[in-house]
Amino acid sequence: MSGYDGLVAIVTGGASGIGAAIARRLRGDGATVACFDVAEPPTPDDVRVDITDDAAVRAAVARVAERHGRIDVVVNNAGIGAQGTIEANSDEEWHRVLDVNLVGPVRVSRAALPWLRQSPHAAIVNMCSIAASAGLPQRALYGASKGALAALTLQMAADHVREGIRVNGVSPGTAETPWVTRLLDAAPDPQVEREALAARQPHERLVQPEEVADAVAYLAHPASASTIGTILEVDGGMSGLRLRPRQ
Repeated sequence: MSGYDGLVAIVTGGASGIGAAIARRLRGDGATVACFDVAEPPTPDDVRVDITDDAAVRAAVARVAERHGRIDVVVNNAGIGAQGTIEANSDEEWHRVLDVNLVGPVRVSRAALPWLRQSPHAAIVNMCSIAASAGLPQRALYGASKGALAALTLQMAADHVREGIRVNGVSPGTAETPWVTRLLDAAPDPQVEREALAARQPHERLVQPEEVADAVAYLAHPASASTIGTILEVDGGMSGLRLRPRQ
């Protein structure tokens, strides 16, 4: 998809998994991409930053703007997982996960707004989840954080549409990410667990990071100028389809 030439994008959590796939896709389409991640940056454009640190986020955003003269796209992809019912996690863990998954996107977007307001093609894409709209076992904290992010996406879209900033979200199903891989590896029978996760999605496989990246590339693209306040589901039909069991 052409049209990203000359545009500058920030992708949080861009060192691995879905974030790395998004960065590859946007770079392949012509964008200059700066990844924010707590991991060591692989390229000179990337920045090592903890999105729970507001001062560090503001400094990282300023560094990107000063280096490239503009910021056009922000992809709030960074997030952490959590397992268990409401009894399983302490108050401290609730605060930690919400700080990354909900307040982190606030910090990055807030710091980038002055530059986004100057862009003719400004877009923010938030990484939501099927856990925001479907009740999944053992995902109380994670689902709550992503549900809040989905709601925030709509509020941001309403607040900034008349400033020329489009805000949308992507809602992946269970994707083949490092976190999911670690969960599978920790299961008593990883292959059985993988098959169970794949089977609950109507297309009977895990979502691939590149498929999520394609959705982000569409939402952030200048040609998608009338797509605003949308949360695009990339979940193999899990959110909407109700198939009968195979006979």
